[in-house]
Amino acid sequence: MGHVFEERLCMSLDELCFNAENGSSTDRMSKKNYDCGTQKFKSKNLETERRRREKLSARLLMLRSLVPIITNMNKATIVEDAITYIKRLQDKVQSLSQELHEMEATSEETAEPKKQEFDTAEEMKKFGIQEEVQMAKIDGNKLWIKVIIEKKSGRFKKLMEAMDNFGIELIDTTNVTTIKGAYLITSFMQGMDGETLELGQAKDLLDDIIRAI
Repeated sequence: MGHVFEERLCMSLDELCFNAENGSSTDRMSKKNYDCGTQKFKSKNLETERRRREKLSARLLMLRSLVPIITNMNKATIVEDAITYIKRLQDKVQSLSQELHEMEATSEETAEPKKQEFDTAEEMKKFGIQEEVQMAKIDGNKLWIKVIIEKKSGRFKKLMEAMDNFGIELIDTTNVTTIKGAYLITSFMQGMDGETLELGQAKDLLDDIIRAI
């Protein structure tokens, strides 16, 4: 009787040890599967974040290429410089639009536009004023220009449109005044997107434009 009890006790202990080993092995497998799943989740997040950063960097590079003056290469400065440049362009558009509006309003009030054009040509001739283009290189790819053209209806507008078609833009402050039957225009100019303009070629191009309009 005692012998049978001892055998059963040994068998129970063996089963307990076996179950304990299986439980430990199962826990290790569960932990391994959890760690693997966590690692996959982290890897997926890292890949998503990497793609997001690459996309953001590419867009910043594109933005930097569109802004002619970048004071620093960090992300915050690129955005700030772009905002400043956009505001400056908006001010320039508003200023030129106002000038065009005033010129067109003045032209519409003229009762005899053809006679006035004849008078402006005579006035220029009387005071020895001729159409001309003066130009000087300031710094980098910026050119200072002074243009005198006969004051004809819509001519300033045609000049701006022709310059735009040839990839030339006026920057900073543009002053337009009338003197003795002529427009006097002073400004700074450069190629579109900051493209470098050769002084001689730019002057010849502007001369050709003025003769054509």
